[in-house]
Amino acid sequence: MQRAIALAGIGLLLSPALCFAQAANDQQSQIEEHSRKAQEYLREKQPRLAIPELQALTALDPDNVEAQGDLGVLLFFQGSPTEAIPHFRAALERQPGLAKIQGLLGMAESRTLDFADARKDMEAAFPSLQDPRFQVQLGLELVGLYTQSGDLDKAAAVLAQLRKADPDDAEVLYAAYRTYSDLSGESMLSLSLAAPDSAQMHQLLAHEETRQGNTNGAIAQYRKAIAIDPHLPGVHFELAELLRTSMDETVKKEAEQETAPFGRNPG
Repeated sequence: MQRAIALAGIGLLLSPALCFAQAANDQQSQIEEHSRKAQEYLREKQPRLAIPELQALTALDPDNVEAQGDLGVLLFFQGSPTEAIPHFRAALERQPGLAKIQGLLGMAESRTLDFADARKDMEAAFPSLQDPRFQVQLGLELVGLYTQSGDLDKAAAVLAQLRKADPDDAEVLYAAYRTYSDLSGESMLSLSLAAPDSAQMHQLLAHEETRQGNTNGAIAQYRKAIAIDPHLPGVHFELAELLRTSMDETVKKEAEQETAPFGRNPG
């Protein structure tokens, strides 16, 4: 009798532990099943079916970095950046340094108009990206944020890196053209306000006239620049090069006169 009571007591003590172990085994089985199904759907390129499996998996195992990242990626590319953000952040909290995940987080934040965090995360991710295609994609997004906030120097710095990574990318080249044009306009405005009648301002105007095909106007601006500062770097050579394009032999001879005092021969 006493033995039976003792065994019953031991059974009561072990019961909660056994129940806990059983629950843990059941949870692990569910985790493995959701993980298996998610991977199967991903291999079959069925992201919409993989998403609910990953959602169930991350609910059961929130410390699963791979599942958090995969779910964030799928939600983002399915057009749900708001839903993707918590999963990207969960993955990064558990494993900092995931450059691609942080870059995608920045892009998701940009889509939800959280530009401050978007810029911070993109800036952190950009230098560490190993995938050239994604680096270009993220870099262009970052250039867009810099351009919106007027940080053209930073935009130009990123574009310089993108042009090295992919010198023939049409989007990169167009973004570079827009950024450098904006920088040029900004510099022109600054110079016109700081020194509107300086030799440098007339030299700049000469460049603009040349770019627009107005040779006579450019020559006149170079003459004004030289009258203000005969020793302005490069101005005599630039004028000489322009004069050499003339069909008039007399004008061409003036090119030699422009460069002779400086020991340069345009011919």
